[in-house]
Amino acid sequence: MAKQTTIQKEAQVEGIGLHTGNKSTVVFKPAQAGYGIKFIRVDLPEKPEIEAIWQNAVTGMAVRGSVIGKGDARVHTIEHIMSSACALGIDNLQIEINNNEPPILDGSARLFADALMKAGIKELDAPKEYFIITEPFHFEAGKTKISAYPSDKFEIDCAIGFEHPFLKHQQISLEVNKEIFCNEVVGARTFCFDYEIEALQKNGLALGGSLDNAIVVALDGIHNKEPLRYDNEFVRHKVLDLIGDLYLAGKPVKAKITAEKPGHQNNIGFIKEFVKKAVIKKETTTAEAAMESSQTGTTAGERILSHEEVLKIIPHRYPFIMIDKVKINEAEPLKATGYKCVSGNEGFFQGHFPGAPIMPGVLIVEAMAQTSCVMFLSKPEMKNCLAYFMSIDNVKFRRPVKPGDYLELKVEVVKDGGRRGKMKGQAFADGKLMTEAEFMFVIVDKTAG
Repeated sequence: MAKQTTIQKEAQVEGIGLHTGNKSTVVFKPAQAGYGIKFIRVDLPEKPEIEAIWQNAVTGMAVRGSVIGKGDARVHTIEHIMSSACALGIDNLQIEINNNEPPILDGSARLFADALMKAGIKELDAPKEYFIITEPFHFEAGKTKISAYPSDKFEIDCAIGFEHPFLKHQQISLEVNKEIFCNEVVGARTFCFDYEIEALQKNGLALGGSLDNAIVVALDGIHNKEPLRYDNEFVRHKVLDLIGDLYLAGKPVKAKITAEKPGHQNNIGFIKEFVKKAVIKKETTTAEAAMESSQTGTTAGERILSHEEVLKIIPHRYPFIMIDKVKINEAEPLKATGYKCVSGNEGFFQGHFPGAPIMPGVLIVEAMAQTSCVMFLSKPEMKNCLAYFMSIDNVKFRRPVKPGDYLELKVEVVKDGGRRGKMKGQAFADGKLMTEAEFMFVIVDKTAG
């Protein structure tokens, strides 16, 4: 059973704030189970505590950073600390700060994460709790679109786009865990466009900003001497911010989040609505999970292959992997169900069609075929094989599949010839039949090509 955590000992970080320009010191301290994450303004009378939850978010100020407040006390730009705590699995943390904004440091979350890891992670005697959802949820505000889909882990698919010659479109999809965060996200720096700086400073923002703690984007590159740390550092930083903002739920999230043009204010707007739809679930032991499965009608021998497991079975890769996970059952070896979160970030929507995005029908059929491939190739005797299309028949596209749909792809063998046969596939969204088809397949050894 996963348990709640805190840090083993104190850790300290100091520097200047990005937007206020104020010098501050942050001291991380251990906290007991159920405490949550709280910022304490030790420079103010009575040392007010501000819990880092969405109810305390000051959304009117969340333009370039996430702000929480209680009474007249505020703490600005908390997202890098929150992102680090979330990705490192820290549930309970006391954060003392002697000014109104944590240090920006190098513009990323790396030094915060390093400080917390150096302090050490300590398990507490209480079960970890998560927010989960059982059906897709969608949120839109302005140009921002954020969706959540059921998942057994925390995943993010994020896309950004600007009308700018150097920075146009970037996208990334990843699972959020300690290893991936530390290797692929933690070092991504905050950024702004050079033409924004004067306006930001006139509005009391970016007063502590410099080329040492932010990427400044020009028409044909960046002004910084240090090169980009990742080819797509900009979207990675948006993911970093999003992780931190989502942790304002008050508990870790298990869901697949797809975000198009996210920003702090809209991220917080999303999480406010998300927690209304979500339920709290405790981490269970293997025995408890088995009991829970029996209570919800899951049949014996049934299991769901995660996205990582799917990638180990079939050779398809981005941008042509069309399924997120697959459910198979030993009791029904000739049937399987695939699942696909249709995000607005899918590359094919850029051209199919602008202003009226529809998932190409051939890709829906391809998703059914990939589900079938997983069903066959997950068998030990098929480990070194490939599955090919032979023909496609009786295809009917009954309803368009659009961004935000959660596809359930049901396939079954209708004619079994061993290594060749005939499949029937159906794609559903919200219980409605979207597409159906029949297709012939053949399974060959990899060496046979």
